[in-house]
Amino acid sequence: MEHIPSTGRYDQMRYNRCGRSGLKLPAVSLGLWQNWGGVDSLENGRAMIHRAFDLGITHFDLANNYGPPYGSAEENFGRILQSDLYSYRDELVISTKAGWDMWPGPYGDWGSRKYLIASLDQSLLRMGLEYVDIFYHHRPDPETPMEETMGALDHIVRSGKSLYVGISQYNPDETFKAVGILRDLGTPCLIHQPNYSMLDRWIEGGLLETLDNLGMGCIVFSPLAQGLLTNRYLNGIPPDSRAAKEGTELGEDEITPDFLVQAKQLDSIALKRGQSLAQMAIAWVMRRPQVTSALIGASRVSQIEELVAALDNPRFTPEELAEIDSITSPVLR
Repeated sequence: MEHIPSTGRYDQMRYNRCGRSGLKLPAVSLGLWQNWGGVDSLENGRAMIHRAFDLGITHFDLANNYGPPYGSAEENFGRILQSDLYSYRDELVISTKAGWDMWPGPYGDWGSRKYLIASLDQSLLRMGLEYVDIFYHHRPDPETPMEETMGALDHIVRSGKSLYVGISQYNPDETFKAVGILRDLGTPCLIHQPNYSMLDRWIEGGLLETLDNLGMGCIVFSPLAQGLLTNRYLNGIPPDSRAAKEGTELGEDEITPDFLVQAKQLDSIALKRGQSLAQMAIAWVMRRPQVTSALIGASRVSQIEELVAALDNPRFTPEELAEIDSITSPVLR
């Protein structure tokens, strides 16, 4: 049944230009990394996508192996898109990626031309799409020549299977080289997707400046550090939390006494700002002018509402930033 979105969906969301391109992205985008697979509730996913779009989130980010099982997040998103939102396709930015393991054997991983093109063809079938808006190489490949990987991205744009291409987790030198190859081929590299949060500030060590100089956009994933920068772990590990589950990226060993002290100090700053810790974490990554969008995950509608509301209080005083720096680990130059 087609969803009828809110008529005011574009009134409150902020849209930022993606580098020096013509594309704008919402300041908060929705990622389907966790909680969207075949083991999860399709109806809960449908409710979250509906609410996200009603709040002005127009960008939905996937990858070939999101699930579990692999591919099922794209399948579920495709079902919801086809039945509920397909008439609004031109209002949406849909991205997917390839670069991590997807199928057995030597052709279902890393960065070969064979893998990237085959993977995108599969992704389009799963989602029922003729094209995606952004296709990423998901991680650098130390063995495949970068000319081959970037050549595949160029081909993908020229074939009409993606409007734009991007990269993820490339360091500054790799980024500079990749962008140069694509530029010589005539296809701009639109965007970089690195992880960034108050607990992991590696992109401050040169990547942000590189993206600025190259005119690229930046969409950061894990701004909540896999849920560590929420109120879920302020008093330890709840039994129903991600850290307590097997097979997740977040392990119990990360909830150390030192972390708990750090998290409670950050939560105190957030409360003084009139925000939750999660809201402050979103506002904090968005304070950087190079950051186009913060990519959030969610397991329920209320989390999306909470994180979008972070945009209501985006500014930090110099004193707040200095206090956060004293608690976390800024990258020193």
